[in-house]
Amino acid sequence: MKEFNICLLPGDGIGCEVVNEAKKVLSAIEKKFGYKFNYKEELIGGIAYEKTGSPLPQITIDSAKSSDAVILGAVGDWKYDTLPPEVRPERALLGIRKALNLFANLRPAYVFDELVSSSTLKEDIIKGVDIMIIRELTGDVYFGEPKGVEIINGEKTGFNNMIYKESEINRIMHVAFKTAQKRNKKLCSIDKANVLDVSRLWREVAIEVAKEYPDVELSHMYVDNAAMQLIRNPKQFDTIVTGNIFGDILSDEASMLSGSLGMLPSASLSDGKTPSLYEPIHGSAPDLKGKNVVNPIATILSTAMMLEYSFNDSVASKAVYESVKKVLKEGYRTPDIFIEGNKNVSTSQMGDLIAQNI
Repeated sequence: MKEFNICLLPGDGIGCEVVNEAKKVLSAIEKKFGYKFNYKEELIGGIAYEKTGSPLPQITIDSAKSSDAVILGAVGDWKYDTLPPEVRPERALLGIRKALNLFANLRPAYVFDELVSSSTLKEDIIKGVDIMIIRELTGDVYFGEPKGVEIINGEKTGFNNMIYKESEINRIMHVAFKTAQKRNKKLCSIDKANVLDVSRLWREVAIEVAKEYPDVELSHMYVDNAAMQLIRNPKQFDTIVTGNIFGDILSDEASMLSGSLGMLPSASLSDGKTPSLYEPIHGSAPDLKGKNVVNPIATILSTAMMLEYSFNDSVASKAVYESVKKVLKEGYRTPDIFIEGNKNVSTSQMGDLIAQNI
């Protein structure tokens, strides 16, 4: 019996719904592969602010740190938009990443053959797309100091600093090259080195680290061109590495290759001294809360990444992917990926189907 402790952070909006479906699938994994998962649920985001006055209570941090892995739903709601910046739900995301030292965010953009028709792009463009985007997660403009809004020369001026240390770039590059080695040995580093000093350092470190991985082909691309190429010819990419803000934007763009934000998972990895965190890349969708219509597949596939990266079980991980693929092949769809001729199912029904096929 393989026993692990998992911290659940459902969060706001549809977070509870998608996390519940992930638990159904993990229950099936327990039975088939001999696991025992012990869950502890904590507050994060807007709901945490309402109940404790903080979007990220210390008990949440402590529970996460004492677990073997963390599963996050989503945070945020329009009703919190008028809160001071320091207590906005989104602050909890930055806080938990910093507390757990989650510096490497892996976001696969994979197009299931069964969903080619759900994309807004032509079939010949997206069929066979399989990209891994590796986003540095604890640096860049989201964490750079100083930051704020001040009166300068008589007018309000906002500023955020894009800052990267050589050591921060070095460690994310090693993750990227090692990931590329397990894939097709092609790594594209995305920056803005023609304009930004920080990007010139990024590229310099990438080239230096590449010397340790002679079997991996390293290329470079400016972020604006990369945004265009992801739509024009996404199959040219295999593994991508980039900074925090560029990665945030590009990975959301790449998600639409699959037809829906509800399809793509992510893993935020630490240095091994703290647990890693797994979450869908979509937001909290407060307008859909409680309607049982959202797609839980991104969260379910995030648990597959957890099985692989935290528990080193590629067999169980693959079983989740294969179950999702089988359910999609049988024509079952939540509304976000539904087209005429499919079988429309709810959030809970999709979770049941995937669990049953493990």
